[in-house]
Amino acid sequence: MKFPFKRVVVTGIGALTPLGNNVPAYWENLVNGVSGSDFIKQFDASKFKTRFACELKNFNPEDYFERKEARKLDRFTQIAMVATDEAVKMAGLDTADVDKNRIGVIFGSGIGGMITFIEEMKNFASGDGTPRFNPFFIPKLILDIAAGHISMKYGFRGPNFATVSACATSTNALIDAFTYVRIGKADAIICGGSEAVVTEAGIGGFNAMKALSERNDDPKTASRPFDVDRDGFVLGEGAGAIVVEEYEHAKRRGATILAEIAGGGMSADAYHLTAPHPEGLGVINVMRNALEDADMQASDIDYINVHGTSTPLGDVAEIGAILNVFGEHTYNMNISSTKSMTGHLLGAAGAIEAVASIKAVMHDIIPPTINLFNLDPQIDSRLNLTPNVAQKRTVRAAVSNTFGFGGHNASVIFKKIQD
Repeated sequence: MKFPFKRVVVTGIGALTPLGNNVPAYWENLVNGVSGSDFIKQFDASKFKTRFACELKNFNPEDYFERKEARKLDRFTQIAMVATDEAVKMAGLDTADVDKNRIGVIFGSGIGGMITFIEEMKNFASGDGTPRFNPFFIPKLILDIAAGHISMKYGFRGPNFATVSACATSTNALIDAFTYVRIGKADAIICGGSEAVVTEAGIGGFNAMKALSERNDDPKTASRPFDVDRDGFVLGEGAGAIVVEEYEHAKRRGATILAEIAGGGMSADAYHLTAPHPEGLGVINVMRNALEDADMQASDIDYINVHGTSTPLGDVAEIGAILNVFGEHTYNMNISSTKSMTGHLLGAAGAIEAVASIKAVMHDIIPPTINLFNLDPQIDSRLNLTPNVAQKRTVRAAVSNTFGFGGHNASVIFKKIQD
């Protein structure tokens, strides 16, 4: 007998991204094909192989927090809380008469408080060896602390924890939230992810792995998914938040429903530390799992927001997996990589791309893949990769894919709400 799952919907979204500090600005710049990449402002990167990134623009923590409070929060927690506040207010959960024992928070980060760690170790190294650490060092550093601060701010006492699965982190948080709500463990869960690692260690570490683009002569076009001249991803920072809510609960309180979550899939490549499986086996499995979970056919999907990081191996493997799962219907769909504009936000990538997918379903607009100048000949030229300019079309359902180092794969499906 099939378990009587509850319907799950989205009632709020928030975003703090390299393209804008709220959802309207983020979406407008996505649709207009704006690049968020520029030379790094947060530290002197002149000696690094990569000197650019997709940083937040005009973000001042003191616009959102008292100075004393801001100093107790790592940047990744600050931006998590800002994005969450937008989502919570959109959903009306900050003022609604709800049972806060049944409102949870599942919020992840791929790395957590890297800035705090670097600052504390620099201070220690500059001294005489006497350990003088900030008492907030550990609470600022640990990656579950964003979820904790969010719950404390709003008094949400439901399920509360963090996910971490590298770049699949916030999609895993979303799937966890979806699962908890549909089996009745919570009425609503605020989920998402945040990342703030545009630092010496972040850039230097990814440079050492040869993962980042080194196109210092033209940062705006450095993120080039599917392009034959792509040379790695562009590191980004930011946060995305999504309010996941049980359908009847949302209806009873008169919330505006943005989209329905149809299903989610998870899988592992079980192949390599950083490289995708050459046959895309894990990616094939994760999309099949998502379709099965949603009780949907391949032909029901109109848009895929791909992981599409602009790496030589990853882009080709993902497209091959999509063709394997969707077959001839692949040529009827739109595919795009919004990382061409935002860069790669690591643990926050899935959340901001879920927001983009939800907006595509809401508005029937596909954000483009920018910087697609010369298609990689390994990729089928008949595919609609939404090159360089947004496209209007009916979007009944959209898939959002995210994959992480370690072979972690997560895929979620959003569809138009039907009463």
